[in-house]
Amino acid sequence: MSLAALNSWPPWIVMWAVAVVIFVACKLLSWWRALHAPAWRHVAYLVAWPGLDAKAFLDPRPLPRDQRPRVGEWGFAFAKLGLGIALLWGAVPLIPSDLLLLRGWVGMVGVIFVLHFGAFHVLSCAWRTACVNAKPLMVWPVLSGSVSEFWGKRWNTAFRDLTHRFLFRPLAAHLGARAGVAAGFLFSGVVHDLVISVPVRGGYGWPTLYFVVQGLGLLAEKSEAGKRLGLGRGWRGRLFTACVVIGPAFGLFHPPFVLGVVVPFLNAIGAA
Repeated sequence: MSLAALNSWPPWIVMWAVAVVIFVACKLLSWWRALHAPAWRHVAYLVAWPGLDAKAFLDPRPLPRDQRPRVGEWGFAFAKLGLGIALLWGAVPLIPSDLLLLRGWVGMVGVIFVLHFGAFHVLSCAWRTACVNAKPLMVWPVLSGSVSEFWGKRWNTAFRDLTHRFLFRPLAAHLGARAGVAAGFLFSGVVHDLVISVPVRGGYGWPTLYFVVQGLGLLAEKSEAGKRLGLGRGWRGRLFTACVVIGPAFGLFHPPFVLGVVVPFLNAIGAA
């Protein structure tokens, strides 16, 4: 496919194409030295589970009963999926057409609830019911008491598993933990710039800057001064985490992306 042909695609299609290519590359990277397991399980990991922890998913040992979902968790997963659908096709159309940025942001929240909080959680429940170790990718991010807890344990653990395994651990072993943290967040920033800024050809660098801020926030809370101020625990930790994670989010999903990719995508799926 020529670059000219790619340039003729709508930016929202380019965005999804770039995201899929990056995800497939990450998937294969996480899988190529995977454990011996039945063929069906390898296929399932590659095409029917968005997580990136192949070792856990391919582990042949049955998942302990206490880690399998109960009725309440199934209901919670479908409720989040329903909330996302309601936001997309219920709330977005009610927003005046001259408030496109607001439409775009509400639509993005809807997409995140449909996919990350909803459909992916439903998939996790299905696989764990089948005794496969496929933990939810979102683990109550709103309860994070520190920046490190948010990015390390609660938000999109699939991407965390990959960067921790292939970036943080190797670099931390040779250059120290700070270099590992810096590399992990810089890599995240570049990946997000590819997915967010490149398709719309604008806003370059803002997503990378956002993740640089996240790395600085994590290092700040781990510093001696940060520990004395309580930036990584209690109410101060929650407030500091909210300021670091949510405060600069307008730069992560910058206006050129919202107006040039998100809003046309919402139009394409009949949500606006």
